Amino acid sequence: MRRTVKPNMEKAIAKIPTSEEKQRKILEERLPKVVVQAKKEERKKEKLVSPRKVEGYTLPPIDLLNMPLKKRKEVEVTENLQARAQLLEDTLRDFGIDAKVVDIEKGPVITRYELQPAPGVKVQWIASLAEDIALVMKSYNVHVSVIPGKGTVGVEVPNTSISTVYLREIITSEEFQQSKSLLTLALGKKVSGEPLTSDLGEMPHLLIAGATGSGKTVCINALIISLLYKATPDELHLILIDPKMVELSSFNDLPHLVVPVIHEPNLAVNVLDWAVGEMENRYHLLSKAGVRNIESYNQRKEKSSELPPYLPYLVIIIDELADLMIVASKEIESHIARLAQLSRAVGIHMILATQRPSVDVITGVIKANFPSRISFKVASKVDSRTVLDMNGADKLLGKGDMLFIPPGESKPIRAQGSLVTDDEIHRVVEFIKQQRQPVYDESILESEEKKDSFQSHTKRDKLYEEAVNVILQTGQASVSILQRRLGIGYTRAARLIDMMEEDGIVGPYQGSKPREILVDREEYLKKMSGISPEEEEEEKDG
Repeated sequence: MRRTVKPNMEKAIAKIPTSEEKQRKILEERLPKVVVQAKKEERKKEKLVSPRKVEGYTLPPIDLLNMPLKKRKEVEVTENLQARAQLLEDTLRDFGIDAKVVDIEKGPVITRYELQPAPGVKVQWIASLAEDIALVMKSYNVHVSVIPGKGTVGVEVPNTSISTVYLREIITSEEFQQSKSLLTLALGKKVSGEPLTSDLGEMPHLLIAGATGSGKTVCINALIISLLYKATPDELHLILIDPKMVELSSFNDLPHLVVPVIHEPNLAVNVLDWAVGEMENRYHLLSKAGVRNIESYNQRKEKSSELPPYLPYLVIIIDELADLMIVASKEIESHIARLAQLSRAVGIHMILATQRPSVDVITGVIKANFPSRISFKVASKVDSRTVLDMNGADKLLGKGDMLFIPPGESKPIRAQGSLVTDDEIHRVVEFIKQQRQPVYDESILESEEKKDSFQSHTKRDKLYEEAVNVILQTGQASVSILQRRLGIGYTRAARLIDMMEEDGIVGPYQGSKPREILVDREEYLKKMSGISPEEEEEEKDG
């Protein structure tokens, strides 16, 4: 006798999940964060922020940077991650290790599976199986390490398809836009997919290393562009040193530059020597103003005609340190060490990069003063230890894959660096150049010997006589009047005032009071002609 199945029974049978559906449900319950992150990524949209305008200068608009390409559907990605998580658990179980995947963080280049080992399971056992895991996952390599503060083990597996991180994504992120620091750097994206930014003022200097083709120069370009999106030429001054002659040439004629892009190593020594002098001069200004750092100086309420109203930040970027160390290692190391130790308070910061991270390039003195570091893929474990004091950089994938040690941290953060193309750089630089022209101080490039010789023959500055005429005509002996009338920077104007004080033309600095003018035009002309007061009296008697 044939049994009939009622319609309600048919519906109930249809609702019974298959073994495949059961497995999928278990994974979804255990890994809810993956699904949540996928939904967040779908909802996340770019926030267009209007560029800041300051006294006739407009920061570059975000439209000058390329839009990121459309991504694959996150649902498909999530299902693939869940399947690979199950594969990882099965592989470890085959080797007698009991561990569960409790979280998955998918980044642009790698995916990190967080494992919760069972009691009694050593991390070393999982780390020793890195090559076996890579074989099963069909990956180039796998990195295993403890995740600080979580009590879990991270298994980092390269993605089958790499997602490019566009600089525009980081510039438009809340982390970058809400940062009040003018020295905010757009570094890239973390493994979790979150934007990675950092404040150069907090570092306060950055060391970058990486082999050829690892993404080092692209990173430097992205850092410069991110600074240009934050600060005006009045707020930020740049010194770019490029011994290779081609890496930073795109930034020529930027109004932020104090001098043209430096290519010659001997000129680089002169510029660093000037930077040390500028640092000492800024400390004198802070002392006169009664403040401790550049932020307090720029925010002070009482302004003096003797002191510049605002001190811009100065960022020195050297693209290939090794080429400079070959020519003048002692001078370069000495200047860098002095700047690194003292320049933070006065707003001077350095970014050094090299593709040859050996101990004769990154010396102990330099390394000790650069706690914040970025390492792209390097050739060997020795190079990795030289840069980061640990292995790992030799196992990176290249093309922007990096390890970043943030300020105050000892464990590196793995991230994918921001990509900025030559066309994007050209558009941003041209937009800025159309608003202002650079004002270079060529005296910065002169060596100290040349300056001394020049001073002894021609009153130490070509503009000296013209500066004296300005003081005598206006009756105001101040740095600011020379800056406005002669169109020069504060450092040169202050030096001219000091020369006049040495020659007895103006009196000493008196705080908020203006300097006293000690001679009139007639007396000055007599000084210039070399006629002494005694000779003048003799001429009158005669």
